[in-house]
Amino acid sequence: MQILAAKDAKYNFGRLIDIARAEPVTVEKHGRAVVVVLSVEEYERLKAIEAGQNG
Repeated sequence: MQILAAKDAKYNFGRLIDIARAEPVTVEKHGRAVVVVLSVEEYERLKAIEAGQNG
């Protein structure tokens, strides 16, 4: 998983999207993880796993 500073994510949003399509990206602000950006496919996969565990 790659890590980007929030400022880098803001000014290089296209790069963030390109990386996130291949692997989740943690975005940090002031050295602390604040969000994880991931592809739609990975999000759907995680939702399916969660639904299977809760259903």
